[in-house]
Amino acid sequence: MSARILIVDDEQLLVKGLVRSLNNEGYETETAYDGRSAREKFQTGEFDLVILDIMLPEVDGLTLCREFRSVSGTPIIMLTARGDDIDKIIGLEMGADDYLSKPFNMRELLARIKAVLRRARQEKSGRKQLVRGDLVIDIARRKVKVKDTEVELTGKEFELLLHLAASPGRVFTREKLLEQVWGYDYIGEDRTVDVHVRRLREKVEENPGKPRYVLTKWGIGYYFNDEE
Repeated sequence: MSARILIVDDEQLLVKGLVRSLNNEGYETETAYDGRSAREKFQTGEFDLVILDIMLPEVDGLTLCREFRSVSGTPIIMLTARGDDIDKIIGLEMGADDYLSKPFNMRELLARIKAVLRRARQEKSGRKQLVRGDLVIDIARRKVKVKDTEVELTGKEFELLLHLAASPGRVFTREKLLEQVWGYDYIGEDRTVDVHVRRLREKVEENPGKPRYVLTKWGIGYYFNDEE
């Protein structure tokens, strides 16, 4: 089944190239060149993925990312031309699942898109629920409850939690999580994992400073508590 992708960027030549490449891969595409029209199209259409530039006229990409995430779990890949890592970190904190710095390699973008869509489809077709103590992960509906209270996670936060919880006690290095959850080698960007773990703990842990579920193996990586 073809996936539908919303491309939001004010660089018309870049958008034209993305549309051509994605259409050649069999994806359906919709485009927006400013934040206001992107918001309207997202509200009225159903998309499997959003490619979203940070620097946009009308409404900036970070604001849109936060708005989209508040109403939908649709995966978001952010684009940035800036060299400052702070933009990338803020984007992740706003709910983005991934980001690419311009200029980027089209093959890399296509690989990331395929990985995100593949994981989403696998989760829908696999087992329906995973229970770890007071934590319930509804895989089919992509919902998480802690002590019967639903918590809102971004798409990548959900995938990270599910990946860890599916193998309690197993320690994953940051590099391995980037490979297995994000779907590609992400050399030199270990902070991506740390940002997601911190935000995940803020949402599912009663005391994020003394986590019960997602634990740290100092000097190595993260694991899910196998004593639950």
